[in-house]
Amino acid sequence: MTDAAEAIAPADTCPDPLLMRFVGVMALLGVVGLVGSNIWGTIVVPNHDWMADTVSDLAAGKYESIQDVGLYTYAGALLALAIGTAHLHPGTRSWTGVSIGLALLALCVTIIAARNEYGDGDNEGVEVHIYIVYAMGALFTAVFVLASWVRTHFRILTLSRVCAVLWSIGAPVFFMLPTGWDGGFERALGIVTAVWVTALGFRFIQMARAA
Repeated sequence: MTDAAEAIAPADTCPDPLLMRFVGVMALLGVVGLVGSNIWGTIVVPNHDWMADTVSDLAAGKYESIQDVGLYTYAGALLALAIGTAHLHPGTRSWTGVSIGLALLALCVTIIAARNEYGDGDNEGVEVHIYIVYAMGALFTAVFVLASWVRTHFRILTLSRVCAVLWSIGAPVFFMLPTGWDGGFERALGIVTAVWVTALGFRFIQMARAA
């Protein structure tokens, strides 16, 4: 593995401003879609308790399409970042892991949205939801840690380290919480990922403008 402190020359330039602007905007729209659909769903779904009920509960049942739209847009945001990080690849294995991890996270979020098997009482077929959740926990941890090893931009580097600490501690705690609190805690973890995605999206847009 190359030196973790190695600066990424391509990150200081912008080989294709149009592409970087596109992926940056897609990332921001994905976050807006995720947050907006969650707020809307919390208001619309009867008897929904945002503290006790998880996002998966909103993504199943009569009003499932509201949260599903947000999940799909967020999957698009993660995929866009995967494309953007791959475009700026400095040749380090750590950054390869970031790009692959983001792509796999986009796939996981898509499966969560498409497989409405959780929260609606449907026990038919093979339940993969919990395994996908485990995978997302591991993947986000890996992405944050790997992104903190490669010096792309100081603010992103520092933010990645903060997110890595918060996520690596918070994700295991989530599985130990009582059902009366897991919904609110899950949303807090979601905010950690949304802040990182937003920051990287803005960074890509700034690079495009500077070019």
